[in-house]
Amino acid sequence: MNALVLITLSVLGALIALAAELPYGGWIQIPLLSILWWRLSLLKDCSLKQYFFSSLSFGIGYFVAGLWWLYISLHDVGGMNFLLSCMAVFLLSTYVAFYFSIACISIRLFKSSYVLGLLLASSWVLGEYLREEIFTGFPWMGFAETQVNGPFASIAPFFGGLACTFLVIWTSWEIFHLKQRFKISVISIAAVLTISQLAGFISFTKPFGEPISIRLIQGNFEQSLKFNPLEINQQIDFYASEIKRQKADLVIIPETAFPWPQNNLPVGLMNYLQNFSNSSSSNLLLGLIGEVRTAKGMQYTNRATGLSPNTAPYHYDKSHLVPFGEFIPLGFRWFVQAFNVPMSDFARGSLKQEPFEIARKNQSAIHAAITICYEDVFGGELASRIQNSQAPVNLLINMTNLAWFGQSQAPTQQLRLSQMRSLETGLPALRATNTGITAVLGADGKILDALPEFTQASLSAQLQPYAGKTPYVIWGNLPILSISCLLLIWGLIRHRRF
Repeated sequence: MNALVLITLSVLGALIALAAELPYGGWIQIPLLSILWWRLSLLKDCSLKQYFFSSLSFGIGYFVAGLWWLYISLHDVGGMNFLLSCMAVFLLSTYVAFYFSIACISIRLFKSSYVLGLLLASSWVLGEYLREEIFTGFPWMGFAETQVNGPFASIAPFFGGLACTFLVIWTSWEIFHLKQRFKISVISIAAVLTISQLAGFISFTKPFGEPISIRLIQGNFEQSLKFNPLEINQQIDFYASEIKRQKADLVIIPETAFPWPQNNLPVGLMNYLQNFSNSSSSNLLLGLIGEVRTAKGMQYTNRATGLSPNTAPYHYDKSHLVPFGEFIPLGFRWFVQAFNVPMSDFARGSLKQEPFEIARKNQSAIHAAITICYEDVFGGELASRIQNSQAPVNLLINMTNLAWFGQSQAPTQQLRLSQMRSLETGLPALRATNTGITAVLGADGKILDALPEFTQASLSAQLQPYAGKTPYVIWGNLPILSISCLLLIWGLIRHRRF
């Protein structure tokens, strides 16, 4: 093994990551992955250690190309040293690439046979699940969300994004083996694609009540302005006046659109907005900084506050916090101190918070499950919240601020994640963002309307709420994880016997 092999694999990883941004990225990634299996097959005589580092180089190339925008938040916004910012992106990419490498090792551990693709796909699923769980999880840039533009999107309501990942890996492996077993591979791939497309005709949720009028306000304020008191007041004034400009059943502003702690907001602001809600019968959802008393004393939270007509305020405090940006991992305070970001140690909200009730005149209320920014990545957590909610959930709302990441692919990546959450739950979704992509999504994950990025505008639309639960909401990741574990156990037994 030489440096050229590692560079080639890294470039291939970067190409697969960038393919996700193409219109049919979910389709394109599959044959590109088959090139990876071909390239790794040429290393069959190298040691297991060399094989591991070869697959690791692929993963590093993939994640550096997909996560480079973290450099913008660290260096351009946070003022961190250039070298330290680059090193942070590289080390994070190396860490998450580790899970890809472990999955690739299964190619060497199991005997070559017609079921090896299933075992590789199972290993990949378990690796992605662990990436979602260990150290609070960082499952960004998986192959699942790209399937919103791929062949296996319709599997998501049944078994979730991990099942989409399973089929992507298996199909790419079968394409790689077309030459050796053309007939069986073609038949197998055709059968799976056919079943997947037919699954799209099955719906587990249905329209509920009349459509609601919504307004999503995109302020387009630079992140650096959020640390300037004068600019903060102008931002608050903009959102307050824009909210009152036109009534709607539901008006949403982005994550931390009011960037002051709630008790420090301009005097009378919340009463002003509550009075507008009362008089216009509008439900308002506001992104701001909350305050809660914990064992550590008074702490800030990343909060969504809901104001409904003649009703006490609703509060949702973000529970899945971003490492380094919203909480400081043990032993890493020195790292956080290397960039200038105030309020980077928030308190966690409960995982059992109830949905936001949206009141409607002469109609039944509807309920929305709230996620704030990064929480939209964790499909299993959202499904569990919907399943365990006392009130039926009729739509999803994500409030986010991606001004941290400038002009990069981060907004389109998170939009695909929101689309996958809609597919998994069978529910429509609203995305209210600071700089983009503010969008309205259907229950099938399709984009119904959206604002251009980096514009100050308001999106008005009608949204049809839905009711019901998909199999994924009911069972979560249990089915695909069980199938993967059983396949791997069978593979291990078979490997030992023969």
